[in-house]
Amino acid sequence: MSDFLSSLPLFSPFVEFAFMRRALAGCLALSLGATPIGVFLMLRRMSLAGDAMSHAILPGAAIGYLIAGLSLPAMTIGGLVAGLAVALLAGGVARNTVIKEDTSLATFYLLSLSAGVLIISLRGSSVDLLHVLFGSVLALDDPALLLLGGFASLSIVALAVGLRLFVLEACDPSFLARISRLSPLAHYGFMVLLVLNLVAGFHALGTLMAVGIMILPAAAARLWVCNVAPLLLLASATAFAGSLAGLLLSYHINLPAGPAIVLTLGAIYLLSLALGPLGPLASRWRSGWHFER
Repeated sequence: MSDFLSSLPLFSPFVEFAFMRRALAGCLALSLGATPIGVFLMLRRMSLAGDAMSHAILPGAAIGYLIAGLSLPAMTIGGLVAGLAVALLAGGVARNTVIKEDTSLATFYLLSLSAGVLIISLRGSSVDLLHVLFGSVLALDDPALLLLGGFASLSIVALAVGLRLFVLEACDPSFLARISRLSPLAHYGFMVLLVLNLVAGFHALGTLMAVGIMILPAAAARLWVCNVAPLLLLASATAFAGSLAGLLLSYHINLPAGPAIVLTLGAIYLLSLALGPLGPLASRWRSGWHFER
């Protein structure tokens, strides 16, 4: 197989360079773990909330960086603690005040982003700040890959066990609250999975772009299929295909890998808008055809 790939100039980087293989493996883990979470964010109409949560982990990761430098365990633990704290605080504010959850998430997002940048600036240089904000998927090492694979495996198992519960909580949370006492478990369990995958994506794509591999493939897949199961599969496949294409573009055209991946996924979304059977162009064509008939 490696001989066949090495004979193809386009895919030869994955045979010749270990860092390209590690980057591809990390993107595969994110595609299997983070992208299904993005599907449920979209179903819950919380896509921008996912972006806010991606910035909420920044202060914890920054404190870990301030204490131990670019240490994987320190930044991971700090990001998890900060993300879970913001999720609990935002949910508590929404349930006990007149402030809605999206507003509370937006306020914590602004506070977290400002605090994180300030903490990093106290010690590091602009290079360190860029590493935290934009990630470095080409610099993934074996411990980082184990972390991404572990979080992805946990997410897959959790979604497989509680799929119906998560679907009900995403589509009709009030109905789930009436028929089951597991509604709070589904809500906070989903937020924990969201934080876990954002921390994993933070190590590969940074805080500013980690949510891109969640939302863009989910939005693109939604323009092709309606049912949840095909939507999850198509979104994950789209995320991996876009990541593969983005890595190849970054290598052959000498582009930053993280932005190349996100822009490739954005191009797939725009193509789905134009060609997808549930997109605006296809909908207008079907309505015109029905009128003529």
